[in-house]
Amino acid sequence: MKYTITALVMLLISSLSVFAQTPSPTNYTAKGIVADTASNVKLENASVSILQAKDSVLVTYARAAQDGSFHFPKLAAGSYILLVAYPEYADYVEQFKLEGTKTDYNFNTVKLSLKSRLLQEVMVKGTAAQIKIKGDTTEYDAKTYSIQPNAKVEDLLKQLQGIQVDKDGKITAQGETVSKVLVDGEEFFGDDPTLVTKNLRADMVDKVQLYDKKSDQATFTGIDDGQKTKTLNIKLKEDKKSGSFGKAQAAVGTRGFNQSELMFNTFKGKQKFSAYGTLSNTGKTGLGWTDNDKYGGGSDNVTYGDDGSVSIFFSGGGDDLDSFDGRYSGQGLPTARTGGLHYDTKWNDDKESINGNYKIGSIEVEGTNNSINVNNLSPTLSQTTLSDQKFDNYLFRQKLDGTYNLKIDTTSNLKLTFGGTLKESDTRQNFNSVSRRNDTLQNDNVRELTTDGSQKLFNASIFYNKKLKKKGRTFSVNIAPSVTRNNADGFLKSIINYYDRTGALDSTTNIDQYKVNDLESVVLNSNITYTEPITKDFSVVVNYGVNINNATANRRTFEQTLGNGSYNRQIDSLSSDFKLNQLSNQAGAMFNYKKGKTTLNFGTRAAIVNFEQVNRINNMRFDRNFTNWFPQATWQYRFSQQKSLRLSYNGNTTQPTIDQVQPIRINNDPLNITLGNPDLDPSFTHRFNFSANSYKVLADEWMNLYGSYSLTTNPIVTNVLTDTITGRSVIQSFNLPNRKTNNFYGGLWYNRKIFWGLNAGLNGNINGQTYYNMVNNQENRTKAYSYSLGVSLSKYATKKYDVRVDFRPSYNTNETSLNPDLNSNGRAYNLSGSFNVYLPFKFQVGSDIEHEYQAATQTFADPFRRTIWNASIAKTFMKQDNLRLSLTVNDLLNQNTGFSRSANNNVIYQNTYTTIRRYFMFSISYDFNHMGGGVAKN
Repeated sequence: MKYTITALVMLLISSLSVFAQTPSPTNYTAKGIVADTASNVKLENASVSILQAKDSVLVTYARAAQDGSFHFPKLAAGSYILLVAYPEYADYVEQFKLEGTKTDYNFNTVKLSLKSRLLQEVMVKGTAAQIKIKGDTTEYDAKTYSIQPNAKVEDLLKQLQGIQVDKDGKITAQGETVSKVLVDGEEFFGDDPTLVTKNLRADMVDKVQLYDKKSDQATFTGIDDGQKTKTLNIKLKEDKKSGSFGKAQAAVGTRGFNQSELMFNTFKGKQKFSAYGTLSNTGKTGLGWTDNDKYGGGSDNVTYGDDGSVSIFFSGGGDDLDSFDGRYSGQGLPTARTGGLHYDTKWNDDKESINGNYKIGSIEVEGTNNSINVNNLSPTLSQTTLSDQKFDNYLFRQKLDGTYNLKIDTTSNLKLTFGGTLKESDTRQNFNSVSRRNDTLQNDNVRELTTDGSQKLFNASIFYNKKLKKKGRTFSVNIAPSVTRNNADGFLKSIINYYDRTGALDSTTNIDQYKVNDLESVVLNSNITYTEPITKDFSVVVNYGVNINNATANRRTFEQTLGNGSYNRQIDSLSSDFKLNQLSNQAGAMFNYKKGKTTLNFGTRAAIVNFEQVNRINNMRFDRNFTNWFPQATWQYRFSQQKSLRLSYNGNTTQPTIDQVQPIRINNDPLNITLGNPDLDPSFTHRFNFSANSYKVLADEWMNLYGSYSLTTNPIVTNVLTDTITGRSVIQSFNLPNRKTNNFYGGLWYNRKIFWGLNAGLNGNINGQTYYNMVNNQENRTKAYSYSLGVSLSKYATKKYDVRVDFRPSYNTNETSLNPDLNSNGRAYNLSGSFNVYLPFKFQVGSDIEHEYQAATQTFADPFRRTIWNASIAKTFMKQDNLRLSLTVNDLLNQNTGFSRSANNNVIYQNTYTTIRRYFMFSISYDFNHMGGGVAKN
């Protein structure tokens, strides 16, 4: 017999009771009577629970009768825990087994003792429930966790069961990536999670809620469409919703490195206002800058969306003028300046609300990139190209977006959104390349590209929905216009020397051209959705939409005729003035069945698209009419709230792009020219997915098993015709009707607490693909596979230390049928670790190290090794540790050399590039917090 005061367990039992898992019924029974130890008074309505001994999962639950008795029939053989609780009494816990021929287990009288009586003899500490399960939501009580003075939300999340935060701030919850973090249910500076986790104070948090956020359509209709986003909602304490807080930081380092940051927040009831600014050349490109631009970008091309619509994307200068999109991926040395404002509020009894964001910033990245490309043309012939690139790219951006919500009445809502972006870009890129056929010099090229561009984007949407009289019957309309304008001009200068078979100079080509691009796209998308409940468990969602996209693309290329610097002669073969109009009608029906633990969605969508392209320079016309088909089905079974299995299928038609059918000739790389093929047919892809998730709250154990397989019929592949003398390549697309490409991936993530409070993780991944291309009219099949296995150990001891170690070995293969004796197969591994230790006198030391290794391959004879070691020491001051001084060293061993290897079709690539290397930095930061009418206390 053992006594404990564990309100944690009691609350978990009551909240988990709806998810109870009952063993297979047998003839075993358990019974007893609950009474007071001293008076023997029977305790009516005492809570009596039986849990599995191995993992504390609830089996069954009951209340004691008027005479204090309880009785559990039909229990399976096994080991169990009896837990009895009653208000003001200490909990009673006893382990027992049901086995053998004796089918009745009698506890006789279970005697409970008053807490006050126990406290006369011994001091017993109790804790509030840390976790509660409320329907689909797991809720963590922040006050039950120890919080360091001046800690941020990220520090709190690291302590929560089932949640992990890596060194970059990426959050994983129950094996899935968290992509959205809300504050009191509202978005904060858009949907960049790190803005909340790295800047909001942990002592302001009341609850942390984890759930799968349904789509707006599913939330409104109540019909599960299978679209969910793993979401964290940070609920603030009521007394922390009024006041201001923020942070100021300044840091200077060796070699000219610096970083500064300022953030201010003021909350007043339902109003929130925030502002931030950053200046850095250490790779920190700002808070939320990485969302880049959600309303455009990418290459200048035409793509076909899942709804059957055609989207025309324009980058800053078009494909023929290399542009810079503002992203920093570790290549080069960046200088970033960003700032932003956020405001949201509710009024009129929460019937109306607004949420707005303004961001402004610039980023400049300069550096070098050195690459080696090996193009296997046949078993006996290969082309090796060494290329050196120097770049200096600049982008300035302003972005404004907002949302207005109106609850018209209890059955209808109106949502208005808008967004606008202004960009100015300036890019300078220089290339020097040398190509050899086997060991003989083939060509060399000196090339310079300069571009000045501007981009204006505007988008809006009107979404209205209404619930009709019959439950489950709804109607909604969505209208979304957008406008995109791009203007760019720049110069292409290139000198190419060609060599004959002996390596002697044969000829030289000079290019000196001025290019002007003016691009515009006006889009109107609309969709009407109607839901109808056919039966209690079966419903249908029907939708119809019309999408209109009218665009113009005016590209002009000029050359000099008088040699006086004036580019006055238009090159018609490289100039065009296209008018592109497309009209899409799409309709679909999705059926939904949900009963008990089973959810089934199935249906299809189809789109009829009419596409018209006219070159207004030569009146050449290209019309194309096609139908896209998108069947899909999803089945999900929830064994319990924390265990589920999901299977899905979707198919989609992939139409050839305009560049593949009738490309606009582009000569930004004169050694690689693309031709069109008007006879291309669409391909079709079948995709199968599965996932299984399991999470045990009490054991803090989660597992995620997932996989996918796709098969593409009639694939569209490229045929690269390379002149073995000059090295010039002509690229054209074809269908391979007798071949099928496939792609698959799968993995397992497992994590749980083990001995000494360690958190252990195991994950394995496998992915592969088989695909085809043509090389000088010869079919080439590529098989690429990757295998990896990772293990991790971590522990977080509040106000003492945190430590983490990860090890991931892997093996990669890439084999081609064209040259099976030359591959890029090789092993690799990644080993990393980090720690932070809190010392007396408010000192803190920390370090992280990462070692990467890639073995030599048949293509690349030298292995790659790199160890990046960072370290820091810090001291805090003042009562609340508001002031912090720190000294850090980045890349202590000075080995942070940019490096990557990859393969595509029959070409193998290896790149080395400029990146940030060793520097020392001194930093001072100050956190201020005046919430709830005074300085917050931890």
